[in-house]
Amino acid sequence: MRPLTEDAIRGAFVNATEDDLRVMAMPHSLLLTEWDFLDFFTWCDPHARGRGYLVVERDGKPTAVVLRAANSSASHAQSALCNMCHTMQPGDQVTLFSARRAGAAGAAGDAIGTYICADLTCHENVRLAAPLTPLEVRADGMVDVRIDGARRRLESFVDKVLAVRVS
Repeated sequence: MRPLTEDAIRGAFVNATEDDLRVMAMPHSLLLTEWDFLDFFTWCDPHARGRGYLVVERDGKPTAVVLRAANSSASHAQSALCNMCHTMQPGDQVTLFSARRAGAAGAAGDAIGTYICADLTCHENVRLAAPLTPLEVRADGMVDVRIDGARRRLESFVDKVLAVRVS
């Protein structure tokens, strides 16, 4: 990703209300972010439990979405799969996040949801290589495939937030 300023991030939201933008807290580490190593940018609001944000580049421009976590996680399950990074996690570490759709659909209450890592660290999780058994050989580029897949799934989610729902 290209480096982004706080103003650029705030201006990139497609489903945020004025109140969302007013109360949004940037991550404490924003100034230390190594943008060259990110394919997308996500963070949990440090002041509002259950609120998160994601930023992807679409057509060379940042596009950002406000996320809201469900009140409960998948903790009843022993494990759960994040739909973004496709990482298997303990059940309490994957949460249903919803995003209000952009425009009139969102104003009317239309939203979409998906299960995502509760701490929104998908960008780190896809870079972790699975441990190998003694007889396994890791295929070259496997981590790159995981990174590209996560980026495509996030972009697809953002596309759905932007899509006008036809009834």
